[in-house]
Formats: sequence, C-alpha cells, structure tokens
Amino acid sequence: MSKKIKLLYLCTGNSCRSQMAEGWTRALKSDAIEVYSAGVETHGLNPNAVKVMDEAGVDIAGQTSQNIEEFKEVKLDYVVTVCGHAHETCPWFPTDCKVIHVGFYDPPKMACSVAEAGGGEEAQLDCYRTVRDQIKAFVQTLPTILG
Repeated sequence: MSKKIKLLYLCTGNSCRSQMAEGWTRALKSDAIEVYSAGVETHGLNPNAVKVMDEAGVDIAGQTSQNIEEFKEVKLDYVVTVCGHAHETCPWFPTDCKVIHVGFYDPPKMACSVAEAGGGEEAQLDCYRTVRDQIKAFVQTLPTILG
C-alpha cells in the first residue's frame, strides 16, 4: 500500500473555493490523498459554498477556515493555489513540495455581479454551482494531473 499524497488547497480567505476543493477531494479521493485547505487570510466558511456542496451530497459544514501558518509543520507533497491572489502571495515551501496553480472564478464576486444586474438568489447560487462543478471536474483528475 503506497502512502497517501498530502495536498493543501490554498486560497485567499479559505472560505469558498479551497473549501469546496477540500470537500470534493475528501469525498472522491480520500483513498489516495490526505487533503487540507487554508488561506493566506481566514474569512470563515461561506454559507453559499456549504449550501451548494450539500446539494451535491458533500457536507463541508464541519470544515473551518484555516490560515496557512497552521501548516508550517505539515510535510506537504503539493500545494494547489485556486485563486490568483493566493498564487501571487503564495508563501515559500520546501523544494520537495510542488506548488501548482489551478485558478477558479470567485463565486462571491460572480454572485455580486449577478445581483447588481438584477439576478435573484437562484441566479446567484448558480455562480457557486458552476465553480463547484468545475472544481469537482479538476478533483476527478487527481492524482494523475499532479505529475
């Protein structure tokens, strides 16, 4: 039996995209991947992310928003940045930890634009659903895509 890959998803606030990625990875790839998520800041868990993940049968309600500093002592194999800001401000990791950027649109920002254009709650939630499904598609490629 081979050891599990230790993978951390990194986002700005660890409230939405990285949380969804952690949930999907736990649900779909827990046999091969030990997964974590963190932010360069902590913004708390986004309730709309929890809602749309629950719709897909993945419960992330018990996850918490964590800061990257909490993982200083964890020997990670991969860090996957899921937003541009986290990628640009990604802290230094040991050379044996591979950092990969896979950007996803920001659902809260998308939903805000939809709301400003007159879109209702369902249209706003669709922003979260779209990104949720894109993240699921990415997670389904793991660990092969990691190289």
